[in-house]
Amino acid sequence: MDRRAFLTAATAGLLVPHAAAPASASSRTLRSDPFTLGVASGDPSADGFVLWTRLAVDPLSDDGRGGMPSRDVEVDWQVSADERFSKIVRSGTATARASAAHSVHVELEGLQPGREYFYRFRGEGRLSPSGRTRTTPTGETPLTFAVAACAHFEHGYYTAYRRLAEQEPDLVVFLGDYLYEYAPSGYTALGRRVRTHTPGTCRTLADYRLRHAQYKSDRDLQAAHRVAPWLALFDDHEVENNWAGSHSSTDAPAFARRRAEAFRAYYENMPLRRAALHGASLRVNRRVSWGTLARFHLLDTRQFRDDQACSDGVRAGCDDRLDERRTLLGEDQWRWLESGLSASETRWNLLGQQILMAQRDFKVGPGREVNLDSWDGYAGERTRVLGALARTANPVVLTGDVHMHHAAELKTDFDDPDSPVVANEVVATSISSDGDGYRDKTFIAEALQENPHISYIDQRRGYLIARVTRDDLTVDYRTLDYISRRGAPATTSHRLTIPATTSAGALSAPHRPG
Repeated sequence: MDRRAFLTAATAGLLVPHAAAPASASSRTLRSDPFTLGVASGDPSADGFVLWTRLAVDPLSDDGRGGMPSRDVEVDWQVSADERFSKIVRSGTATARASAAHSVHVELEGLQPGREYFYRFRGEGRLSPSGRTRTTPTGETPLTFAVAACAHFEHGYYTAYRRLAEQEPDLVVFLGDYLYEYAPSGYTALGRRVRTHTPGTCRTLADYRLRHAQYKSDRDLQAAHRVAPWLALFDDHEVENNWAGSHSSTDAPAFARRRAEAFRAYYENMPLRRAALHGASLRVNRRVSWGTLARFHLLDTRQFRDDQACSDGVRAGCDDRLDERRTLLGEDQWRWLESGLSASETRWNLLGQQILMAQRDFKVGPGREVNLDSWDGYAGERTRVLGALARTANPVVLTGDVHMHHAAELKTDFDDPDSPVVANEVVATSISSDGDGYRDKTFIAEALQENPHISYIDQRRGYLIARVTRDDLTVDYRTLDYISRRGAPATTSHRLTIPATTSAGALSAPHRPG
């Protein structure tokens, strides 16, 4: 069986246990298959990665516990060097605890660098689907990775996840809004609702667990998790729209508790390392290196920020947004980022973060209107970050949030045509948020005219596929014409090639990546 046949069979649930399958000591007592939410891996290193699953015999059980009993369940796991599991390299048993919604996080170490591996679980006599993952290399091995964001369940089918999986990237970078907290029809996409959310707005731990289970039940999303390890970040909707630090955007009571329970549910449902969860906080800013070729600097642009200036929204004339004392990253994360960029010795430095970093003027003609929830609302700190990127070897910023593909040049002064370009920003449109896409040529032409540092916009749904070598980084903007029904093909609507211009570890003057 070749790799594509293996992945297709795993997606369809056609792989069955054989003599090499792990044997659980427990008797088969669950009434049905507990692996309905699939499997996943994440945060790879040179000698390991995280394996994840969560047991749920009834994913949409109202209490958010997946129809599972109140007892803990022992789950066996295997890692193999081949897709037929004839070359088992590691195996063990983990406990799916009832207190953690029967989620399992296995952190592997001691494996060989730059290798492809396959994994699976078994519990209560039933075998999970199999997944593919990998360790990171130690040298300048080329990398193919996908970038995705924003997947509202009600707005459309997850065909983009399926098309992403079919391209078999080495890594998937997810930049936030994995789920949405709204009640059914709480946020409509051009008046259409293709599917229906679980009841009510997510406010409690049970609510968030149930919503995660609903999203994870989608077979196309499961396929995207099975094909490669993920680097996952949250944005706002994993908790509440446009929340900022300790501030609720809706003045919701007991917001601190709501945020903590949303974080807990997020950890339970994602392939994150145990060290990520710290009581009521969840640390997602971290670094992952792909050998000496590239380093991902992953940011948290929600948890440590000041409240949005001028009551948030898209507004004109907000001087507070320029205040250099206002922070988006928080002082500790800023120091972490600055030191990590300056110490990096990889050839490429990829900044994974959630919100548009480029200046974006929404007003046509004289004057300016900007989105105060984006980096435009924290312009002083953006200048600091861009200054650090100017001293970094081959920086590229990866962004989600805006539900449109963008290609932009980042400048220390966006209002000066002669200001040097310090980095490129590549923005992934949404997987499904805002429903079927479109191409409003008038809107695009006006947006590009008002923002000459932005060279490409596409309002359709999709994802990015990026290929990194020593010499360049090429980005394919993948788009789908519809998601209101299944089966749409994905095409490359635009290709951006960014040449490497500085050596690894070099501190140079600001440069023009192209």
